[in-house]
Amino acid sequence: MISALPEQFSIHSVHQVVIILLISIVVGFLSGLLGKGGSAIATPALQVFAGVPPFFALASPLPSTLPTTISASWVYKKAHYLLHNKVIVLSILTGIPATLLGSYASQWVSGNILMIITALFVCILGISFIIPVLKREPAPERQEINIAPAGWKIIVIGLFVGGLSGLLANSGGVLFAPLFIRTLKLPVKQALACSLVVAAALAIPGTLAHWWLGHIDWWLVLILSVGSIPGSYLGARLAISLKNETLELIFGIMLCLFGAYDIFFTLHPLL
Repeated sequence: MISALPEQFSIHSVHQVVIILLISIVVGFLSGLLGKGGSAIATPALQVFAGVPPFFALASPLPSTLPTTISASWVYKKAHYLLHNKVIVLSILTGIPATLLGSYASQWVSGNILMIITALFVCILGISFIIPVLKREPAPERQEINIAPAGWKIIVIGLFVGGLSGLLANSGGVLFAPLFIRTLKLPVKQALACSLVVAAALAIPGTLAHWWLGHIDWWLVLILSVGSIPGSYLGARLAISLKNETLELIFGIMLCLFGAYDIFFTLHPLL
């Protein structure tokens, strides 16, 4: 549940600032590499390594998603053929209202069960990337993007991921990218590019909702942004340079690790 008033929090030492900054650099790099906002990684890391209280660790990474994804999106913008306008526009138009509803409903819904279910889903998606890559022969790189996914599929993804994003206070990138690849059949780099743009847009209403609920510490947001902006830029540069098969394998492995990490982090206090 995230309905109660958050406990007081303040950054009290240089050591804590350094830890938060290191977390933001790593999270930013992974965000650019994997086309996600990064809050799903930052939340448990801030609690475990920086001692940030749950409320602030959950919601404060969300506004830092915006500069992080913009930084990585700039790399993809220079490779303009990677963006798919239909996917981006429909995902944003459906994802924003779903995010607002999810954020509002979060005050009545316990996040633990949702977190575990989402993490299991992420692990399954990760495995679905790893197995095909290990079985098939390397394919030539595809530069021309002529895929026209069905609008209703994009709308369903936007509503589903947007609602979960609001409930769990993240930008949805951890689900948008793999669902764009698996459901819409987008090439991996195009899916990552679209996911970054959508995650940036969905971070705005989520930020406003959780700011209204009092869950955001803006000094924490500032430190997270300072490290994540250059990190995400470098991560996106690396993603662009990798072969599709290599990137898909890395993507699948990291999804499994993220899912397993979230499951452990959620269940550990209960054991």
